[in-house]
Amino acid sequence: MRFMMVFKASEESEAGQPPSEQGLTAMGLVMAEMAEKGVLLAGDGLLPSSHGFRMQLDEGKRRVVDGPFAETKELVAGFCLIEVASREEAMEWGWRCLAADARTGGDPETTGLLEIRPVATADFFGDNYTDEARDRNDQTFQKAAENLQNSST
Repeated sequence: MRFMMVFKASEESEAGQPPSEQGLTAMGLVMAEMAEKGVLLAGDGLLPSSHGFRMQLDEGKRRVVDGPFAETKELVAGFCLIEVASREEAMEWGWRCLAADARTGGDPETTGLLEIRPVATADFFGDNYTDEARDRNDQTFQKAAENLQNSST
């Protein structure tokens, strides 16, 4: 089962304050262990919302709104995509990530907030997910994996 772990932003992360050296080391060790065990598929931290923008399509009208955005508790600071055997295993890794994230020295009100959601599988889409759509999806994500492997980040 694949799960997306979404780390919520804090006032510090939104202000552009980098995590502490201790926090970066702690999270780096957990991420390295997840990678070594074959659990980690992708993951990264995000720049503050002041570097981003939102796009909206409303009755055919396009709208772009530049950050920063006001509701810090609703913003995402980073993510991990993991593949594990069960919800319980996802929770175990989540608790380890939260413990590492708590070492970043952030605001105690927001540090340690992690949302974990399962990634939709073909079964979720039912009959709407045709063989043609499945093949196209497989080809798309195979190419995306190649792109990631060839990226300079």
